[in-house]
Amino acid sequence: MQEQVAIIVGAGTSGLAMAACLSQQSIPYIILEREDCIAPLWKKYSYDRLHLHLAKELCELPYMSFPASYPKYVPKNMFTQYLDDYVSHFKISPMYQRNVESAEYNEVSKRWFVKARNASSGEVEIYCAKFLVVATGETTNPYIPEVEGLNTFTGEVLHSTQFKSGKDFKNKNVLVVGAGNSGMEIALDLANHGAKTSIIVRSPIHILSREMMDFARILVKYLKPSLLDSLVVMLSKLVYGDLTKYGIRRPTEGPFYMKRMYGKYPLIDVGTCKKIKSGEIQVLPAEILNIRGNDIIFKNGKSHPFDTIVFCTGFKRSTNLWLKGDDYLLKEDGLAKPNNPNHWKGKNGLYCVGLLQRGFYGASTEAQNIANDIKSIM
Repeated sequence: MQEQVAIIVGAGTSGLAMAACLSQQSIPYIILEREDCIAPLWKKYSYDRLHLHLAKELCELPYMSFPASYPKYVPKNMFTQYLDDYVSHFKISPMYQRNVESAEYNEVSKRWFVKARNASSGEVEIYCAKFLVVATGETTNPYIPEVEGLNTFTGEVLHSTQFKSGKDFKNKNVLVVGAGNSGMEIALDLANHGAKTSIIVRSPIHILSREMMDFARILVKYLKPSLLDSLVVMLSKLVYGDLTKYGIRRPTEGPFYMKRMYGKYPLIDVGTCKKIKSGEIQVLPAEILNIRGNDIIFKNGKSHPFDTIVFCTGFKRSTNLWLKGDDYLLKEDGLAKPNNPNHWKGKNGLYCVGLLQRGFYGASTEAQNIANDIKSIM
């Protein structure tokens, strides 16, 4: 058994931010990562055309800015290079292929005991520490919903984490399931490469441009949230017009209210709307009822044949399966339970970072708060 001061679970962007902040405070730590690299979502499980949707200054990790030569909206390859440089700069050395199976607090020793299976050796390793930081992220295990007849589908079925580029789908009928930012951008990439693209948009969504997001970031300092929401919705209507004839409805609640209350992000449009209006991307407003071979039957009674289905249906978090005895910090779905600003601190030296749907900026602030808190206790 190896004793540590702090254990970080997860070497994604939140875990790296946490490691850097602990280093700045000269607090020893280890990072346990189940994959074989840092930031696996970015390095292994994201599509090629991905860019940061927000301006780079909002996406920096603590104590290290992006190079001045980087564009405002950083592409995937530059972002992963930044992360590699970050790891080198702060001398972060994650312990890879360690899948945490349990973490439990011992009242007698006042320590967290973590059991992690080493994928290379197959052995279970035991670590203990006074502090435990959950940094497993919002996007842990890819989720594909149960669909009747999916096992009869004769084409290709992908989760968004398996999609790389639309270039392999030219002239194919492709259905994208899920109209979040990933789903909309994957649909755009497919259409750009000549795929016959359809996307299911079930719920009302707010569509904003990057410029609108930048505008809102400035005005949030001066306007009430409700007024900011109204202004941004008005701008969206002016730019995109009435989208109901294309199968897209706007919510009655404002975009930033929905982000604040439900963690639901607005769609940042990078060209998808233009493709929808031109007919290059078809919006299907109904859920899938069942699948029979290549035919997908929808709940509105219509059916369409497809060659490929790309599920952009998000992720499930598994923290509740291995974190034992916590009824305060994390909800059943693995996100933070307490309200901001103390959502990052649990009991008995337990913390979480990057689990309140506040993006890179929020996770960076949380990591600094956690490091300061641990330092004050030591």
